[in-house]
Amino acid sequence: MPDIRSIEPLRRRSCSIIDIGTADDFISRAYDIFYTLVILVNLAVTIAYTFDGAEARCGGLLLDIEAATVAFFAADCALRIWTAKFRGPGTKEWRAVCKYVFSFSGIVDLLSFLPYYLPVFFPSGAVAFRMFRVVRIFRLFRINAYYDSLNVITQVLASKAQQLLSSVFIILVLMIASSLCMYSLEHDAQPEVFSNAFSGIWWSVSTLLTVGYGDIYPITTMGKIFSIFITFLGVGMVAIPTGIISAGFVDQYSRIKRISEYSAESDVRFIRIHLTHRDRWSGTAIRDLGLPEGVVVAAIQRKQEILVPRGDVVLAPGDNLVLGAESYAEDERIQLKEIVLQKHHPWNGCAIRDLDISRQTVIVMIRRRGRMLIPRGSLVLLEGDQVILYSQSHLPHGQDISI
Repeated sequence: MPDIRSIEPLRRRSCSIIDIGTADDFISRAYDIFYTLVILVNLAVTIAYTFDGAEARCGGLLLDIEAATVAFFAADCALRIWTAKFRGPGTKEWRAVCKYVFSFSGIVDLLSFLPYYLPVFFPSGAVAFRMFRVVRIFRLFRINAYYDSLNVITQVLASKAQQLLSSVFIILVLMIASSLCMYSLEHDAQPEVFSNAFSGIWWSVSTLLTVGYGDIYPITTMGKIFSIFITFLGVGMVAIPTGIISAGFVDQYSRIKRISEYSAESDVRFIRIHLTHRDRWSGTAIRDLGLPEGVVVAAIQRKQEILVPRGDVVLAPGDNLVLGAESYAEDERIQLKEIVLQKHHPWNGCAIRDLDISRQTVIVMIRRRGRMLIPRGSLVLLEGDQVILYSQSHLPHGQDISI
């Protein structure tokens, strides 16, 4: 029986492939493109199969394509269940699986292939199961996660949800009020047309939404006058949601432009930190690092992978962290001193805790053969070390460094 730990790297790599890939991961990006094409092909086959001519000419080919695409959906769902625990680090595997299966994406994934195979086991319910195949169209929502341009639509609708609900509520109130008024005006003149309040609602819908089917209309003078008023009012009411959505798109693209301009003009600096098993950050989730305000984890390099620094990502020994922060840009410059230890320098061969230096002097870092060392008290200085320190005292042979 193979060791479970031996397949963990394969599961982790499979998770990175089936999830949304980055530009650097060619295999993952290729899978995303292939996944999108399979969804579109499956929907095209489903639509083509409704035409009698297509079914008669190439019905067998359509069935084969449908079988292949549905099998791909089943394999994709199985892979997502198999790698579910890597989408929720720190949670038990069965919880991660349940979270995926009962999510909107998981339910859509299951209903994309289960109705195709269930008639094999339950032939009597074949007609009912076939109705559930229309759920495959919801797989198009996955494409929304792959392209930022489509994500803008979701972000606009989410940000303007309250305004849209308010405008829809106003339209509903106006619709009910106008339908009752028109029923009162037209019921006596044409009782077979405006027979109840629902007839007035159908008229108000076709009028307010400027559809105008013409199957129901007023014939009395007051009814016509009222209808003209409602028609003009309907044009304005329908324009409210349109204006809200348009304003949302303008705000969203303006925000994206401001962010891009800020990122191009702001002076941001990045540093790289390599974690070892001795570091306290190893085994800690990003949300628990306690970083000061203004410092962010920009990226995490783990072996050959670049991880998105979400809050639930747990850091591991060997990770390379890229931290970003705004650069120091005050008017008063902080002056540091740099001393290169020569052979006969009194600090050569001494531990930092044993140095005879002023309390106004602080060693910031030590550069040794291209490596940056943290100035712990037990660290012994060697010949050739570059000692960078802050001091208000005069130091011989010290060179000023401006930050």
